[in-house]
Amino acid sequence: MLILRFSKTSAKFLKNCDNQIYHRIIKKINELQTNPFPQDSKRIEGRTDKTFRIRVGDYRIIYLIIKETNTLIIADINKRQRIY
Repeated sequence: MLILRFSKTSAKFLKNCDNQIYHRIIKKINELQTNPFPQDSKRIEGRTDKTFRIRVGDYRIIYLIIKETNTLIIADINKRQRIY
C-alpha cells in the first residue's frame, strides 16, 4: 500500500467541499492506494513528471506516484473546468 500525501490545495478543497462529494472522493483515493493505475486513470500530457488523473463525477483528482519513496501524492482536486 502506498503512503498517502495531500497538497495544500487538495486538502483545502476536501475541507471545504460538500459531505457527499467528500465521501465519494475519499473512497476513490483509498482505492488508489491499493491500485494506483486503475483502468479509468489517464496520464496527463505536457507535464515533465508522470502525472495522472482520475474522474469522480464532475470532479478530477490529479495525482502522481513516486516509486522511490512508495508515495501517492494527491496534487489537486477540483471540477473539470477549473483544474486544467
